[in-house]
Amino acid sequence: MDSSTLADQKRRARRIVRALKKAYPDATCALRHETPLQLLVATILSAQCTDERVNQVTEKLFQKYSTAEDLARIPLTRLEKLIQSTGFFRNKAKNIKACCQTLVERYDGQVPRKLAELVELPGVGRKTANVVLGTAYGIASGIVVDTHVARICRRLGLTDQTDAVKIERDLMELIPKSEWIDFSHRLIHHGRQVCKARRPLCDQCVLEPECPRIGVG
Repeated sequence: MDSSTLADQKRRARRIVRALKKAYPDATCALRHETPLQLLVATILSAQCTDERVNQVTEKLFQKYSTAEDLARIPLTRLEKLIQSTGFFRNKAKNIKACCQTLVERYDGQVPRKLAELVELPGVGRKTANVVLGTAYGIASGIVVDTHVARICRRLGLTDQTDAVKIERDLMELIPKSEWIDFSHRLIHHGRQVCKARRPLCDQCVLEPECPRIGVG
């Protein structure tokens, strides 16, 4: 991409950011939590699962096991039973327990504030780390790319990538860093309400003037 094309893309990206900000001024993370640790656990549970289901599970889970120490000590079979309805529960339980054991051993039970340290924790990838840093700590370490963000940004022509890391790299070049955290929250809300996977409501979309509808039948 030459410099003039990149400049045009950045200007268009800023218009998209402004439209989303106007449409979803109060958009926040849908995963209910009271601490960075609870958000970390909820985000691990959210893989291949709806936020609504995760919130139902964590409401009961955190009543008794709300700290890294609690979750590090919980018997694995007990944890599996508590989170079973989120799917892939055996792997999630193993990762949550191992993650919390690492937090207790290395970080005094606290969730670190550095991306490099977070992604070394069991079950934590770049997306989960970005969620925790952005939502819990207000640190713009990157842009969260979930299925909604990936789908909408391809439709908008902000990226032609399918890999989440490559999509994030493209978006970080176009979106001002001050908007990285809220941009994801707003796109996720937009994806759930308007720019749906199968039947996007293009006639109701605030981004319609900027959208080439790439891949939309």
